[in-house]
Amino acid sequence: MLSRGNDKEGSNLFYGSHTIFVIWISKDYMGIMTLQPHSVSGVEMRKRQAAHIEAPPQAPGQPRPNTCCLCWCGCCKCLWNEDRIERTERQTCTKMDSIEADEEQRPSLEELLSWARSFEMMLRSLEGREVFREFLRSEYSEDNLLFWLACEELKKETNPSAVDEKARIIYEDYVSILSPKEVSLDSRVREGINQSLAEPSNMMYEEAQLQIYTLMHRDSFPRFLNSSVYRDLLASRRRTCLDT
Repeated sequence: MLSRGNDKEGSNLFYGSHTIFVIWISKDYMGIMTLQPHSVSGVEMRKRQAAHIEAPPQAPGQPRPNTCCLCWCGCCKCLWNEDRIERTERQTCTKMDSIEADEEQRPSLEELLSWARSFEMMLRSLEGREVFREFLRSEYSEDNLLFWLACEELKKETNPSAVDEKARIIYEDYVSILSPKEVSLDSRVREGINQSLAEPSNMMYEEAQLQIYTLMHRDSFPRFLNSSVYRDLLASRRRTCLDT
């Protein structure tokens, strides 16, 4: 059930059990809003709207006053609409910057050729690791590289509590026989890790990391160099160099 009333400025107010509906029509503006019982009064909100509508036009380049706009039809040029447009423009620029950054991060022909000469150099390259990881994923051995990278991160850690946490995660993810991502380690290395769990250190996986590094170097890396993943990328870079 709604009841009707008027405020001091002539706006039509309809009172519901939990909500007040305010409708007003002027020469240049028509508006409708709903007010909760504890929200700002209809008269006060009407004054805010009138102050925004009747204010003199702003000179070019001058900021508009910080008014409260409840015009859902978007007919007023409020700061909220301007901020929304500005945010959209910033997001578009960010996306374009990201695309340009991706173009710049693509490995050069010289870098691609250097990978074939040095497994270590490829692993130290962010782009090299990503391409090699793509190849390992096709052979279902991606976990070897992920384990090696996790060990590298652990070596850099100096906070004792962080070392304990990261060492435990590495064990659960790559060493535990219950993990679906378990890497291939011999029994001697695995036993040494189990003993180190009592007092974890940032170097506790060093021997296991070397074992997986050797496996990737001798087994996976030669196949990677002969794979379509690497050869197609190399051919693409050569064509790019010829075109430029």
